[in-house]
Amino acid sequence: MADRGRRQALVLILCLIELSAVAGQARYSIPEEQAEGSFVGNIARDLGLDVARLISGKARIITKGGRQYVDLNKDKGILVIKERIDREELCGKTTPCSFSFEVILENPIQLYRVTVEVTDINDNSPLFPKDEISLKIAENAALGTRFSLENADDADVGVNDIQKYTLKPSDHFKLEVQNQPGGGRFVEMVLQNPLDREKEETHSLVLIASDGGEPRRSGTVRIHITMLDVNDNSPVCSQAVYKADVKENSPEGTVITTVSANDADKGVNGEVTYSIAHVAKETKQLFEVNVKTGEIKVAGKLDFEKSKTYQLNVQASDHGGFSDTCKVIIQITDENDNVPTIQLMSFSNSISEDSPPGTTIAVLNVDDEDFDGNGAVKCSINSDVPFKVESSLTGYYTIVTEDFLDRESIPEYNLTITVSDQGSPPLSSSKNINVKVSDVNDSPPKFDHSEYSKAVAENNSPGLSVFTVSASDADWGQNSRVSYFLQERDINGLAVSLLVSVNSDTGVIHAVRSFDYEQIKWFEFNITARDAGSPPLSSVATVKIIVQDQNDNPPQVLYPVQTGGSLVAEIVPRSADVGYLVTKVVAVDVDSGQNAWLSYKLQKATDRALFEVGLQNGEIRTIRQVTDKDAVKQRLTVIVEDNGQPSRSATVIVNVAVADSFPEVLSEFTELTHDKEYNDNLTFYLVLALAVVSFLFITCLVVIISVKIYRWRQSRILYHSNLPVIPYYPPRYSDTLGTGTLPHVYNHEVYRTTDSRKSDMKYMQPMCQSLVSVDGAGDDVPEMNNSLSLYSFGQTYSSVL
Repeated sequence: MADRGRRQALVLILCLIELSAVAGQARYSIPEEQAEGSFVGNIARDLGLDVARLISGKARIITKGGRQYVDLNKDKGILVIKERIDREELCGKTTPCSFSFEVILENPIQLYRVTVEVTDINDNSPLFPKDEISLKIAENAALGTRFSLENADDADVGVNDIQKYTLKPSDHFKLEVQNQPGGGRFVEMVLQNPLDREKEETHSLVLIASDGGEPRRSGTVRIHITMLDVNDNSPVCSQAVYKADVKENSPEGTVITTVSANDADKGVNGEVTYSIAHVAKETKQLFEVNVKTGEIKVAGKLDFEKSKTYQLNVQASDHGGFSDTCKVIIQITDENDNVPTIQLMSFSNSISEDSPPGTTIAVLNVDDEDFDGNGAVKCSINSDVPFKVESSLTGYYTIVTEDFLDRESIPEYNLTITVSDQGSPPLSSSKNINVKVSDVNDSPPKFDHSEYSKAVAENNSPGLSVFTVSASDADWGQNSRVSYFLQERDINGLAVSLLVSVNSDTGVIHAVRSFDYEQIKWFEFNITARDAGSPPLSSVATVKIIVQDQNDNPPQVLYPVQTGGSLVAEIVPRSADVGYLVTKVVAVDVDSGQNAWLSYKLQKATDRALFEVGLQNGEIRTIRQVTDKDAVKQRLTVIVEDNGQPSRSATVIVNVAVADSFPEVLSEFTELTHDKEYNDNLTFYLVLALAVVSFLFITCLVVIISVKIYRWRQSRILYHSNLPVIPYYPPRYSDTLGTGTLPHVYNHEVYRTTDSRKSDMKYMQPMCQSLVSVDGAGDDVPEMNNSLSLYSFGQTYSSVL
């Protein structure tokens, strides 16, 4: 009794441990054979849940491999019959009959165990194995002799099972029913009155089996008794109880044990035969007994998971109708013949890459129908993935993330779930699942380079495709769609968007306007690459545009200044030696580089043998001794070319007077001017009249200006002059350190404003040279005034900054 109490306590503790893993339990009882849709129970109320929780938690019923008899109506929170339940098919003779399932909810995961007990209804009648039982009984059978009868079988249980047996008529025999320790019944017919074969050779009886259901059901079998002559010894089993073990899945024909019985009679009356009696139909299909030897063999497939123990009643009978029953208890031993099963209770095939470690992606139910070590399972997954298996409830496992995920590194994972038992040899099963990592916008666009540089030739056409920037985004979908934007900034007071634009889709940079190297030589701006994620991520690259110079500006001659109505002449004395510096052509080119490298060439000359022009410095010098035979009037045409491709040029005309006195120069150039300007005979008289009027007007202006200049000079007491018009400049020499384009003997003092065209200049000239400006036509009063004011025996060189 103490051992039995300890076992009950151990069972109770194990049940409590198992229940602790379940959030709650519910138990219901329903009769079998209920129609589909019949009400089972209010699961929401019984578990203390709201209907809204059932819906939000995606409540569903989980069964372990069997049929689902009950369905869950989440909208009402009730359980209803899904299909007809046959208690006899479900449990057989087992009572109470019940089936269990789990109700699982997610977010968070909750597991509730529900047990439904199926109660029996009286829907089966008692049934005998045969319609007729034939017995042979010796006429001298002693009173009290017992004859075993095959009992009926009723698939129902409890009160609906067989409650009583009735034998009719009961003149010679009475019926006794004995309850066996294993739960069955043993029906025997007991002789209570002597038999007389001479009076009655056969007897016909009816055995009725009745149950206790409403309405009451019954089954009958006819017993035909044939009287035999004297056979006064019955077979006796060697053992009252035989016990044997056999492995499940043993092949048919495997010998389990052998029963034997002895009969003291001789001859035919002592021959014993064996048969299996008083067992269920299913049991008879699993075992067979050799009629003559009593050897019991396996006849069907034994399954430990269906039944662990079988009891056989082997009947030993002689030919005289006497028999004895040998009880055989067969114990089935477990074999590791069931592969563990894996069932996905919940599974999400996509997980966000920003999910924290510990995020659940799947819930598994693992089961093994074997016993002890053969049914103990271990669950694992492949080790090359950032996931792990955790045991949450009994028989349930969760797969959770073990580390942070990065879709850009690994976009998906193949998980192999392996379940193995501890049998020998161990059995295992596996299941493959694929988990995709969904993208989040965690990677900003990346440019190929942080800085770009591109050279563009000036004078480009507006809309020119200058350059293409490209940025890549490791994200996917919208998160990887990159757009390009120009960051506004001022460049030399001009918005950068007025210089360039960028295509937001392709990153192509276009020139909005034509670039001018002389205005801007290079500029920088920033391009932003922004993805379409939420929130968007961006990066910045710097683009430098270098404007390349083109030879688009011709040289500009600064000196000698070309006037429209007067002739400016450089005076060369006839005593000038070889290499005498006549003047210097000064020109500039606003281009740069080789486009601004200037060269000077003498294109035309009155006497090419007298003058030459310096190729690099533009200096005009004599190349021989000046003689009296040389003409006074010398006209030089100098061309200034840059080194661009193609080259550009400018032409300047230099008038040179070869003379020792000013009157000689004046008379010569006056004739030159008259010959040049008035060679049209048709307008001679008109021009002559105009010249006279202009001469008188200019003479008056010259007198007035000369007087003002004279008085100004007197006030400064700088010098005295014998000429009334031409001022006298004393020599002033200064060394300019040779840094300019003119020799050291030329000194310039320049007073400039921001507008070079309005600058005031002061010139200092050596006395040995002079600048002559003569108006030959006399028709331009301002120019005449300017020419006369510049009369001098010295030569003036100017430099314009």
